[in-house]
Amino acid sequence: MQIIDTMLHRAHPEEEDEIGIVEEYIGDYASISSIVREALPFEIIATMGGVIAGIILSGMTEELQLIPGLIVISPAVLGMRGNISCTLGSRLGSAIHMGLITKIEKNPELTNNIGGSLLLSFIISAILGLMGHFVTIAFGLESAGALTLMFIAVLAGVSSGLILVVVAVFLALGMFRFGFDPDNVVTPAIATIGDIVSMLMLFLAAKVVLLL
Repeated sequence: MQIIDTMLHRAHPEEEDEIGIVEEYIGDYASISSIVREALPFEIIATMGGVIAGIILSGMTEELQLIPGLIVISPAVLGMRGNISCTLGSRLGSAIHMGLITKIEKNPELTNNIGGSLLLSFIISAILGLMGHFVTIAFGLESAGALTLMFIAVLAGVSSGLILVVVAVFLALGMFRFGFDPDNVVTPAIATIGDIVSMLMLFLAAKVVLLL
């Protein structure tokens, strides 16, 4: 703070305004207390969400036995969903801080982020299913087939992606309007919701395959 005070005495009016904005940001969002206060509840909820995702996985015993290779792609589906959705949440938070996204409306920043996230979900899911098949075969294990695993991965990945895009947009804008820093809240919240939604969609995708 002493450095900032020194800068204030030497700065021009425009520079003083910029420094004031920085000080306000540090006080409102970047202090240790505000970071812990905002992030801790959501981190605890995120931990509980991971347990719920594990419970869903434990209920998929029949599907895991009937679809060889499903157990191999399950952790990868969770990881992919978390990576893509958390990146989306982070980008939305940055765009909101910069004033590029202020409300839910059609604008290039919001549209590009959503479109990019969904396209990544489709591409990575297809690659994931294909890799899951070949890795399973490489280790001498039985596989349900490349097309089957790709279908499951794409169906689970894209459907969960659609849900999480909506959640991420509303959550990021909502938290910012209520005075929370989206960077502290959106990532752990999306990670938790993503695990639960991904496991549910994976379970439903496996059910669809078994019914075909």
